[in-house]
Amino acid sequence: MDFYEIDLEKLKRYSIKNRRSKVSIHQFAPFSGYAGRQQSEENNMLSFLPDILMAKDLKEVVRLIVAAQKTGRAIIFAIGGHVVKCGLGSVINGLMERGVVSAILMNGAASIHDFEIAMVGKTSEDVQAVLSEGEFGMAEETGKMHNEAVHLAHTENIGFGKALGKYIGVNEFRYREYSILYTAYKLGIPTFVSVAIGDDITHMHPEASGAEIGAASYKDFLSFTSVLPNLSNGGVYCNIGSAVILPEVFLKAFSIVENLGYDMRGLNTVNMDMQAQYRPLTNVVKRPTLRNGKGYNLIGAHEIMLPLLANAIISELR
Repeated sequence: MDFYEIDLEKLKRYSIKNRRSKVSIHQFAPFSGYAGRQQSEENNMLSFLPDILMAKDLKEVVRLIVAAQKTGRAIIFAIGGHVVKCGLGSVINGLMERGVVSAILMNGAASIHDFEIAMVGKTSEDVQAVLSEGEFGMAEETGKMHNEAVHLAHTENIGFGKALGKYIGVNEFRYREYSILYTAYKLGIPTFVSVAIGDDITHMHPEASGAEIGAASYKDFLSFTSVLPNLSNGGVYCNIGSAVILPEVFLKAFSIVENLGYDMRGLNTVNMDMQAQYRPLTNVVKRPTLRNGKGYNLIGAHEIMLPLLANAIISELR
């Protein structure tokens, strides 16, 4: 076999002006955003972002949420425990007070962290430091009072989330203004809590009743399912920081409303988490949006991403 040098002079080339490129300056963050001008209500943080990749997705999510708020479509925040531990309750409360969030779904961990913050202004014990001593999850007030709120749900035939918010208010917890549960209860915004028995520290205490916990959580599941039809045609469902329980709850509730004949086309879903996870990507972002909907996956630290999202929403609403 003969070998010879390739003659590059024979290459067929074209002008870069005619080439299809995936990125152009029309998508870049504008110079004016960094030229020393002061940020105004009209010049919110979105104007500092390029129109590329996740920044573009964030812009679209903001616009979808603002449009849903203005047209009366549902905007549901489903939140995991880490979101509350990152000190973001006040951010969510601010959105609820502005009429942005129309319903809240929590897992058990989120409800416990929120409850403890309202009660004593702190939460999140050092598990590694106390586990070998047999002290993990044994805070008496948390176990006793959280389960008393569950009993309140049982005696008054109300949901888990509403009972927790009411209990915080009736007992005048010192730091209740920081609580998502209390703020939602005060504003009349439905809050639902879905738990897995044995998953939460409150299930370890003598005051716990499996029957009452299960009944309260199931009541919230049915009530949560009833608000899903309001997501169609422009509503937005945001799964923030729940990798397993809440994506599964959402998928089952979605299946119920589809089975009952509701037209769920046109809903939008958003997953926000620190890393990509199978269930949120599949059960939230992809499957429910197959018919004329759109799903977004925003990856980043909650303590940065959620305040950015909220700031952009509030600026756009102005």
